[in-house]
Amino acid sequence: MRGRQTGTTEAAQGGDVRHGGHLYLQTNETRNAVIHYLRSADGMITEVERVPTGGAGSGTFKPISGQESAPNAFEGAGSVILSPDLRFLFATNGGDNTVSSFGVGDDGRLTLVDVKPTGNPVTGRSGTAKSLAYAPSIGTLFVLHSFGPDHVRLMSVDGAGKLSLRLPRYTANTPDKPNRVATMVTLSPDQRFLFVGTTFDQPPTANPDGSAILWVRGPDGQLKSIASNEPDPDGLIVFPVLPDGSLGQPSLYDAHGGSPFYIAFLHNRPDTFVVGQAVGDGIVMGTIDGEGRVDIGRLVQIDTSAGKPSELCWMSVSPDDRWVFTTNFGYSGISTFRIDGPEPVVAQDPACPRVPGDGTFRALNGTVSSGPSDNWLTPDGAYLYQIYGNASKLVGYAVQADGSLQEICSAPIPYNSPQGLAGV
Repeated sequence: MRGRQTGTTEAAQGGDVRHGGHLYLQTNETRNAVIHYLRSADGMITEVERVPTGGAGSGTFKPISGQESAPNAFEGAGSVILSPDLRFLFATNGGDNTVSSFGVGDDGRLTLVDVKPTGNPVTGRSGTAKSLAYAPSIGTLFVLHSFGPDHVRLMSVDGAGKLSLRLPRYTANTPDKPNRVATMVTLSPDQRFLFVGTTFDQPPTANPDGSAILWVRGPDGQLKSIASNEPDPDGLIVFPVLPDGSLGQPSLYDAHGGSPFYIAFLHNRPDTFVVGQAVGDGIVMGTIDGEGRVDIGRLVQIDTSAGKPSELCWMSVSPDDRWVFTTNFGYSGISTFRIDGPEPVVAQDPACPRVPGDGTFRALNGTVSSGPSDNWLTPDGAYLYQIYGNASKLVGYAVQADGSLQEICSAPIPYNSPQGLAGV
């Protein structure tokens, strides 16, 4: 393995980066900041700057479970995004429920433009603003929170990147599920539909040993999983986006697996998407038609002999739509699916050696985990970058011809807290 690059290069100071790019990660520390890395043509990364967001992260505290220190503090995805024209970067501040906007310079450097509250009050030690989606055609930023009832809030973005809160608010709850936990928000490529993923139908509680309680007794006395979409077929939520950016009446769909955590659209088939199932231990492929009707295929699972659930929670789709790389939070590693025909098939499971943490964190299946969370794949599909929060490092991989991953670099990051990856 090649060592981590350090220091400042000519390219980081504004030189030629035509054959590389930039990568951004939020620390989610109490004094939140975005780390900007220069990415060279061979996949190596160099830290350039840490820019404060002007807001507060949750730190190592995990508001979903109440744990003092655990990786994946947001239980979500998409907390750092770039606008399609690469002029702006947006980041959530989960600790105080604010959103930061940055201008992105020609050299990739960030300038803080604005910080605005999401409109949801913070109760307790931390807020839960966690995921972002941006519709540039209508200048609207959609902000998702773990807890409702107002899971989705809207902000307008002007031409300079300034933010303004809008009054509408939307819920992922249903009449019989008033405390659902949402995970991520994403837009269909035509910006006409907003997808919301979920993980629990109610927040988990803990056993005396700290492990999560995932089963509760219903009114009939029968045990029932609190994982969303298991068994109730309503875990995937789709809102129509109206011309002014507000949302219409949502439709709830059976995601064909427990905890439909992550949604990613294919690059060359804009009506087709994949869903990662945190408790279902696999992925499904789905389509959406012009009227917003969704059809979802069969669940394809990874090997779960290490224990259930695998907590398959994050995904990246290759630019040619051939590969889907999935992060398995409970297994400390990554799997690769190949899209081959109407449904995916498992190609490499695991796709790389597991990365150990410090031995203090156990996943829902009881295994010791390094808590991998967000990943990001370069636009040419050559390199994948993965956060390992409990191992305090960001790891870079070279994608091999068979879909496996070869580690090429790593960089130190704060312990347990970091969330979100975006790049160019």
